[in-house]
This record gives sequence, C-alpha cells and structure tokens, in this order.
Amino acid sequence: MKKLHTFTLADRAEAGLMKELLEREGVVCLIRNEQLFAALGEIPFLECSPELWVVDDEVWPRARQLLDQWLKSEEPTPSWTCPVCGEILEGQFGACWQCGKARDA
Repeated sequence: MKKLHTFTLADRAEAGLMKELLEREGVVCLIRNEQLFAALGEIPFLECSPELWVVDDEVWPRARQLLDQWLKSEEPTPSWTCPVCGEILEGQFGACWQCGKARDA
C-alpha cells in the first residue's frame, strides 16, 4: 500500500470523490483516518487528516497521473457577464440567476 494524497479535515468530501474517481478507473484504494476528526483534541490534529491510499503499489504511478489530471481540471472558471441584464456571475454558473439567460458556450 502506498499513500497517494493527504487532505485537510475540511476536504473530507473531496477525498471520497477522488476515491470514487480512481475506483471507476479500476484503481483499488481506501481512505484512512476518515473518521478521526471526532478524536480531534485527543489526538494531534496532524494525525487526524484523511489520507487516500492505493492498495497496489504497481498502479500508484497511474493513480497519481489520474489524480493530477482531475485536480488540474478543477481550476476555477473565470467570471462572466450576462449579455441580457449585465449581471456579473461566477464562472461555475451556467445561467444568470437574475434573468435566467443561459451562458453562451
């Protein structure tokens, strides 16, 4: 077994998403320390961070590459301005919340 990534306590959900992504690609992995946040204060906080581990060391390089590609694709989308009402919207929105106009591709 080989550690792939360490997350902050706030990123526990992201750890689960990455695990699912890798499993869909045939990489067997697990999350360690997933529930240790409940022991925070009893255990040093650095030891409570969720960790994503690959079970088979042979597939670790492939898992690392997949994870890096996925993290790069999560870069924020730039803000955009609605062509109808002029509202400035964050990049993740596909339609204007003010007037409902869909974002042009």
